[in-house]
Amino acid sequence: MAVKIRLKRIGAKKKPFYRVVVADSRSPRDGKFIEEIGYFNPLTEPVQLKIDEEKAKKWLDNGAQPSDTVKALLKKNGIIG
Repeated sequence: MAVKIRLKRIGAKKKPFYRVVVADSRSPRDGKFIEEIGYFNPLTEPVQLKIDEEKAKKWLDNGAQPSDTVKALLKKNGIIG
């Protein structure tokens, strides 16, 4: 089972809000997920970002692959180099 760390979109039309989730790569974007590890709100100023560092590192150590966007957010948060 290939596991990915990616964004799950919630929120209304034209008002995106994302949850950072760990999910099977075969599941749909807003479908079933394994664990929620944070959230991301791009509309606020400054951008609101909260990721549970322990959970993220645990999943990365277990082989979960972050999407490009999540990788950038993790770097911004200082979780990965």
